Amino acid sequence: MSEWTWEYEGYDPAGERLRESLCTLGNGCFATRGAVPERRAGLVHYPATYAAGVYNRLESAVAGRRVVNEDLVNLPNWLLLRFRPRFADGSAGPWFSPDTRQPLDHRHSLDLRRGTLTRTFRFRDDEAGVLEVEQVRLVHMAEPHLAALRTVVTAGEWAGELEVESVLDGDVVNGNVHRYRSLDQHHLVRVRTGASAADVAWLSCRTSASDIGVGMAARTVAAGRPPTSSEVRPSHRRAVHRLVVPVGPGRPAVVDKTVALYTSRDRAISDPLGAALDRVATAADFPALMDSHAAAWARLWRGADIQVPGEAGRILRLHLFHVLQTLSPHTADLDVGVPARGLHGEAYRGHVFWDELFVLPYLNLHFPEVSRALLDYRHRRLPQACRAARAAGRAGAMYPWQSGSDGREETQQLHLNPRSGRWLPDDSRLQHHVGSAIAYNVWQYCEATGDTEYLHTKGAEMLLQIARFWADGAEFAPGTGRYRIRGVVGPDEYHDRYPGAARPGLDDNAYTNVTAAWVLGRALELVRRLPAWRRQELFERIELDGGELPRWEEVSRRLRVPFHRGVISQFDGYGDLAELDWDAYRTRYPSIRRLDRILEAEGDSVNRYQASKQADVLMLGHLFSAAELRSLFDRLGYDVDDEVWHRTVDYYLRRTSHGSTLSGLVHGLVLARARRAEAWSYVHEALEADIADVQGGTTGEGIHLGAMAGTLDLVQRGLTGLETREDALFLDPVPLPALSEYGFSLRYRGHWGVGVRRRSGQLEIRVPDSEESPIRVVLADRAVSIAPGETCTLVLPEE
Repeated sequence: MSEWTWEYEGYDPAGERLRESLCTLGNGCFATRGAVPERRAGLVHYPATYAAGVYNRLESAVAGRRVVNEDLVNLPNWLLLRFRPRFADGSAGPWFSPDTRQPLDHRHSLDLRRGTLTRTFRFRDDEAGVLEVEQVRLVHMAEPHLAALRTVVTAGEWAGELEVESVLDGDVVNGNVHRYRSLDQHHLVRVRTGASAADVAWLSCRTSASDIGVGMAARTVAAGRPPTSSEVRPSHRRAVHRLVVPVGPGRPAVVDKTVALYTSRDRAISDPLGAALDRVATAADFPALMDSHAAAWARLWRGADIQVPGEAGRILRLHLFHVLQTLSPHTADLDVGVPARGLHGEAYRGHVFWDELFVLPYLNLHFPEVSRALLDYRHRRLPQACRAARAAGRAGAMYPWQSGSDGREETQQLHLNPRSGRWLPDDSRLQHHVGSAIAYNVWQYCEATGDTEYLHTKGAEMLLQIARFWADGAEFAPGTGRYRIRGVVGPDEYHDRYPGAARPGLDDNAYTNVTAAWVLGRALELVRRLPAWRRQELFERIELDGGELPRWEEVSRRLRVPFHRGVISQFDGYGDLAELDWDAYRTRYPSIRRLDRILEAEGDSVNRYQASKQADVLMLGHLFSAAELRSLFDRLGYDVDDEVWHRTVDYYLRRTSHGSTLSGLVHGLVLARARRAEAWSYVHEALEADIADVQGGTTGEGIHLGAMAGTLDLVQRGLTGLETREDALFLDPVPLPALSEYGFSLRYRGHWGVGVRRRSGQLEIRVPDSEESPIRVVLADRAVSIAPGETCTLVLPEE
């Protein structure tokens, strides 16, 4: 395989769901899983198409309760196309299916450079002999409402006809995630089908509760020669187009299916179906669509590609490919957030968590307009977050842990433990640290781009309301002289309450408190920097009394951070929990990543133990450089030097089961910054999390977008020590022998294509020619100014 190609050899029913996720094609507006075209959804295959931001809410009966869930909707299946040989006597062979007729030489090839998926195989028919098939598909990157599939069938010695059935299938449900099977899955209603021309079928429908209209039109043609016959047959929930195409030696049958998809959330249309019919009628032929699609991808790669030698580089490019398919420049025109599982599957119901914390650091320096749009998604939901805070008796903004269409809390009330079969209370909505992540993203975006206008307007509104929430929720404990934040859940997620406690929540989660202090400090800094007129206008707009600011200052300096045995405690009382016999559980179970499920099935609870699902305290080392982290603890009145931090890292390394794909990523970056030899094992796990499906079947339910983007950030920010602050690029490269050579380009404050390359102990920075000001680059031992058109080579100290 080349560095730009991912190939899957053979037909493996057990591995289909994984391949379908990893071969998903998308353009930021919609995406289609890499399923074989001839099969509908079942136990083996799951064809599905998702449009960004198209959600629907359904009520279900779960464990004797009525619960409501909002889901990213599986839209009608445009991909469905099957074929069979027809003979001179009028008879026909069976429809080809890989599940009923074993294909020969079956291969899928994902071309990252061009954004296409090619499938090739041969199959043997009793009368027609061996037929060769090639199928190429795309979801158009330049025309965000178009997709296409070309099917070429080549005969050996046989001459006859090929019957092709091209379908728009509205008889679909949300069935990708097995543990959701008891929930209502039927989101589409009022399905209508029809034909607008001899070669065009259409389908329209609406979502049942959100009432989003969906219009889809498919033009299916025989390329080169007219079909022998062609007929569109609308039926209940399906539009079926059958055509018969001649085929013979040297005369392959070529069938092109071009599809247009619109929803009522799209701009500049009167109705989705009308827009789809208009667009498919004027769409270019397949070769022209392929050319413009490949050209769009070439433009993306010029500004986004990352160069790392070897297998790590191939995986990083695959990760970047899937990030760009979910969050492309088209996303900048949409009201959408960062779905944790991309547009690749239905896990987490397509909800938006805190994953932009791992995605925006990369996007800020390549596609800042996309970052800004993702922050706008949060800003539009700021009023909802403020209402949620008021309902909880708090000031400011309380953003939801899981968000969807309108910003209300979408976290499920119950979750299923598939190991025990029990439905359990879900308290993860207490992860209020999501607000700090949003504030962090606002600040980092503005530092990277110099977008002062955003910082002083929408960014300031979010940042100050989040700070207000933390200041109002902090309780003063007179005996300690400290402020405390109670009743939360940290990033770890295993611990949601104290052992035996009737009420959920933990006190003084270190990550929550430190990041809250950071938010308060940044909010105060911003207030001081604002022009007087803007400060007054902002205070009036959000009804902020300047008298609140002294409390912000006090809380930002006196929030409590618990310690035990010389390390930072994950939360108050963590050090009092029982120690787990890790060796015993590793012996008894092939994987203990989901230790919480194992213990619950045994009648125990992970709340009793010093055991973490993923990085919690160590997340601080992911977000902040060593200098900034030290400064944060100094501000809070704690002395956390390198010795304390390294001791803390060691402590949690021994007590983390890595039940999240984000965990290895965070640990790898933290250890790399600490100059630790074991960093690579965690980085390697983060790279392989999805391609090797290390979580045991979860990738088939959608890729882990935060982890994929995080590996890009690990190279761009983690290995370089890159920080954008004080109108400069700060660099502090760290050694990681397995990734000692790398290169990428950045967009930084008006400079397009700033090249950064490390090799042979040198760091080369190239600033392209422009009319912009020079870039100031600061390393630990020197500072340089690099003018446009110049290249600076910095010799790094020996490691």
